[in-house]
Formats: sequence, structure tokens, C-alpha cells
Amino acid sequence: MITLLPGDGIGPEVTQAGHRVLKEVAARFEHSFTFDVQLIGGAAIDAVGTPLPDETIASCEGCDAVLLGAVGGPRWSDPNAAIRPEQGLLALRSLLGVYANLRPVKVLPELASASPLKAEILEGVDLMVVRELTGGIYFGDKTRTKDSASDLCTYTRVEVERIVRVAAKLATARRGKLCSVDKANVLETSRLWRDVTNRLVGAEFPDLDLETLLVDAAAMHLISRPADFDVIVTENMFGDILTDEASMLAGSLGMLPSASIGDGSRGLFEPIHGSAPDLADQGTANPCGMLASTAMMLRHSLNLDEEAALVESAIDRAIAAGARTADLARGEQKPLTTEEMTGQIIKFLE
Repeated sequence: MITLLPGDGIGPEVTQAGHRVLKEVAARFEHSFTFDVQLIGGAAIDAVGTPLPDETIASCEGCDAVLLGAVGGPRWSDPNAAIRPEQGLLALRSLLGVYANLRPVKVLPELASASPLKAEILEGVDLMVVRELTGGIYFGDKTRTKDSASDLCTYTRVEVERIVRVAAKLATARRGKLCSVDKANVLETSRLWRDVTNRLVGAEFPDLDLETLLVDAAAMHLISRPADFDVIVTENMFGDILTDEASMLAGSLGMLPSASIGDGSRGLFEPIHGSAPDLADQGTANPCGMLASTAMMLRHSLNLDEEAALVESAIDRAIAAGARTADLARGEQKPLTTEEMTGQIIKFLE
């Protein structure tokens, strides 16, 4: 069973596209997928007063994979509110035990002009960011008074080892290059991160080419030499920031997927673009990030590599054939609606 969590903003529109493509894959490969649609985020707050209802928890605990649209929006944007949509997402990650967030960034030649970077800088960009997802400052103890506030950042050796091991295995299957990003010149958590990473890679993955960068340097090099990166591994907050920066390499946030995985096969899969409330209910959202996320779900949670590769190829071929949503259309290119773009991709599921 696949749990669908449409969420807020454009989430329902792109989730519908993912649902549609999954049904096509099931029909073509004679699979039997079952789906359970549940609430999360702002939609859940409006309906039942909590961002992660008990029914959603039960569905996610009993499913094989979770496909998420997006959460949040201006209706629930007060950071001082006791109940916020993002609390549901953080709780869901903790519930599923998904500590490794995989965010691939690959620049298609046809979309190089959509990026603010020069085309020659983007040539050959194909990287994977592995972000630690359930530790660090986002999950640390928090205090707030009228005049001060604090957020505690904590990492353990075990937390660092398990995320670095995931990244190192991915790098071994790719081009053999691993870049660890930290702030070891300032932060004690980063000094632990660097020590653990150096020891683990040296002992278990001696053939990997390991590079270590401070996060500010990494931010610069992602723009100046992005094609040099293969797999990047970093902690929660740094990964959150760097992956949004890296998304601009591909020309649009709407193109990029993500997979959040743990020690088991069940994972959480979602596009990285967020809820984009200004685009909601207009039929203009780019479904490619969601469809690429479904491909990652097929590969990582359902062990369907051939089907995953087919979906990824269909996206690439549709783009190569000139299919564009509004975020990607340039010049005289006619932008397609979310539904039309999904239909074009389905045509290439051959």
C-alpha cells in the first residue's frame, strides 16, 4: 500500500499527477498498487486541529511507502503559533525513522538556459546531496523568553556514522567521490562530524575520494564548480540550505525530487519545491519533481528498478521533446498545464 499525503498549496495537484503515473506503471507492468489518501499539514489542522492526525499515522505505519505533496502556506505561517503544518512533517520523519534525505540534482541540456548560471558551468552536473534528517538543531531542545531564545544542536557518533555510511555507499556506486560538508572551524558538532567521517571512510571505504569542505566554501563551489561534485553529505540545517541552492542548477525547483529513507525499505518521497501557495489551484505547477520522486519510491521502497528508470526516462524524453510548464517555458514555448505535462510524460512510458 502507498499512502498519499497531498497536503497544502500545489501539493494536491502534483500528488494527483504522481498517482496517475503510478497507476499507469501498475497497468503496464501488471502490478497491483493500492492507495490510501490521508491528511497532513495545514489541511489537517483545518479539518481536525492537528497537523498529523491519528488516521494518517496509522496509514503511514502500515504502508510500504509514503508519497507527500507539500505542507504549509500563509494561512498557517505565524511562527509563534502553537500548532503549525511543519510540525506534522517533522513528526512524520521521526515516526518513519527516515534519517537520510537523498536529493539528486541533474541538469538536462535542454534546460540549461532556464538556470541563472552559464551553460558551460552546468555541463555534466549530476550530483546527489545526502542530508541528515532527524538530528541537529531542528530537533534539539528549544527555549524562548521575551528577551532571548536558544536552539540546541546535538549529534552523536552513531547518527553521523549511519548517514555517512549511506552517502559512502551511494558514492561507491556512482563516481567514487564523496564530499563531507561541515563548519569544523567553529562548531563542536562539526568537529565530531569530521572526525567520525574521516575514520569511517578510511576504515570502510578506503577507495573513495573524500573531500572535506566548510559549508560557506561548499556554497560557493556549488555555484562555481558544480560538475566536480558527486555525492555530498552534510548535517540537517546545512543540507536544508545547500539543497535549495543546488536546485537552481536545474533551472527550477519544480524539477527536483527527494527520498527520505532509513534502515528499512519504507520511505518518504516528495518533491523539494514546497507548497507554492501562490500557484495553488491554477493548474500550472510543474509535476516533474513529484514524478521523479515516484521513481525514487519505486526504486528505494518497492525495489522496482526497471519501472523507476522508465519513469525517469519518460521525464527526460518529454523535456527533450519540448514539453514545458510555465516555470520552464522560454520565448515562444507554450507552457503546458500540470495535467497536460503529466500526459506528455505518460506518452513516453514505453
